[in-house]
Amino acid sequence: MGSGNRLGRRFGWFWAAYGTSALGTWLAFGAFPLIAVQVLHAGPAEVAALSSVGAAAGAAVAVPLGPWVEHRRKRAVLIAMDLVRCAALLTVPAAFAFGVLTFLQLLLVPVVVAAADITFRAASGAYLKALLPAEGLLVANARLESTTWTITIVGPPVGGAVTGILGPVATVAADAVSHLLSALSLRATGGPEPRTGHREAARVRSGDLLAGWRYILADATLRPLFLNTALFNGLVMAVQPLLAVQMLGPLGFAPWQYGLAFAAPSLGGLLGSWLARPLVTRFGQYRVLAVSGTLRAVWPVGLAFLGPGAGGLLLVIGVECGLVLCCGVFNPVHATYRLQRTATDRITRTLTAWTVTTRATTALLTALWGVLGSLLGPRTAIGLAGVLLLATPLLLRRRAAALPPGPEPARTTSP
Repeated sequence: MGSGNRLGRRFGWFWAAYGTSALGTWLAFGAFPLIAVQVLHAGPAEVAALSSVGAAAGAAVAVPLGPWVEHRRKRAVLIAMDLVRCAALLTVPAAFAFGVLTFLQLLLVPVVVAAADITFRAASGAYLKALLPAEGLLVANARLESTTWTITIVGPPVGGAVTGILGPVATVAADAVSHLLSALSLRATGGPEPRTGHREAARVRSGDLLAGWRYILADATLRPLFLNTALFNGLVMAVQPLLAVQMLGPLGFAPWQYGLAFAAPSLGGLLGSWLARPLVTRFGQYRVLAVSGTLRAVWPVGLAFLGPGAGGLLLVIGVECGLVLCCGVFNPVHATYRLQRTATDRITRTLTAWTVTTRATTALLTALWGVLGSLLGPRTAIGLAGVLLLATPLLLRRRAAALPPGPEPARTTSP
């Protein structure tokens, strides 16, 4: 944590909370489907429901929380969301221990966790902006991004080992404990944080629920970036199930080869996060955002040419490494730019709307590409997604992205 000391002790504790929580999440990656299959003997339809219903319902639940959180102390909200996630996850090992675990519980827990996760992400953006000066945001986001990729490399193998020894329920318990430790780290950040709009917090109007989307779509800078990230993330994630079908089916890759193909490229993400700040210092924020956003869209079309054997494995690793490297540069610059552009009293609602839209788009496109994969074949559907991704950089327009940050809007007491 020494490299974060120049950002202050409070950011150091925030960083520790972020890393601890992320590690727990990756340790338990895939645990719920495993519990459904191994413990409850669920079928394919039930396992698919676990992957979609929880995330979609959680996003819907999170929508009204955005305006409410906007007028609350963000550190208190972060701690509360960590404790909610901890409590919800602990019900699974508790129910398992008493022999009363049901599939309905496995469906409901991800709903609570997803809603708390979206709310946590939105509040953390506002808290980070209040915690650091503007010039420290890129450094902080780059460190958080590098932490994400480091844990992506370490977490799943360790989680797999724990699952093999103790079972998937143990990783869920570890995830719950990680959120408790995160809450303790956030509490240790200390320092004052003024409450804003206490009376407004008590009455969330129906119009406030759409305030985040209205703010984004009315901003000539945020709107194209919003559409670009939602479409890009959705198309990239939509082809992942089809790749699994191809690689583990007709192409005959072993499970360990499939895991290696997507774990090894995380090193590229780690490198990209390290390069983000030096590149911005040398070339400027917009140019790095535009170039990395364009280059990340070039790689996925190569997956349409995937073949069997060592050559196919190297192709996947190469494509994913290039993609993840560009994303490692783009993500912290994008996160910093979005925080700088968004008015302070609109951050939580804006980030909630952004995250809900991204997750909903991903769920919709994943379902659509499942249908296309059945009709056209996995390879053709993967290629179609790659071609569409080539058009996403058109949304990163220089004229809009180069505009100065918007003014802080005046607070109002009426819709």
